[in-house]
Amino acid sequence: MLKKLFLLLLTITCTTPLFAQDEPIKIIEEKVVNRLMLYAVNETDTDYDVTITVEGTDFRQSTAKPRAIRVPATSKVNVSRLMLIKGKDPKYTYKLKVTDSLSRRALRKKFDLIKVNPKKQITVYITENCKGCDSIMKPLQDSKYKFTSYNLAEKPEIKNQLKMAIPAIETMETPVFSLGGLLFPDIVNYDELIEELNKEKK
Repeated sequence: MLKKLFLLLLTITCTTPLFAQDEPIKIIEEKVVNRLMLYAVNETDTDYDVTITVEGTDFRQSTAKPRAIRVPATSKVNVSRLMLIKGKDPKYTYKLKVTDSLSRRALRKKFDLIKVNPKKQITVYITENCKGCDSIMKPLQDSKYKFTSYNLAEKPEIKNQLKMAIPAIETMETPVFSLGGLLFPDIVNYDELIEELNKEKK
């Protein structure tokens, strides 16, 4: 497999967006009491090793040499902690080294799994007689994908719109899916949903 190496140098402050466009890893910040936590966010299906070097003023940080940190697929990992100085606004730059050539020496820190946008936007319409909803919705809820759902019993206006395209919607025992704006009333299980989701547009 072709190994990729990305080197990124950004100048930022606490008030500027930290997202690097078109890179596999994004850096976000979260302020916690007197600390500024920098997190690496990986929205891809690939594990990466990330090394971050932070320089600047009006904050304190560890003097230890930066080490590579493993950032698993679809996860968020704390990669740096800046100690804030009262009354000061930190100004800093960071150098980010990202590689999919994984090292056994990389630190494996606690990580949080995140939800990501699928290839096609997922919208689920829960029908009123949906006996098969749990078997599909549970694995979807446990998956990495973001989605939107509507209970048609609570949204009669949406049901009436869908009924024009799907006359039998009131008797359906499975949900109706919209994938990338196209309706799929015949998906009956999670495997079929993922198969349809991954199909390339013709």
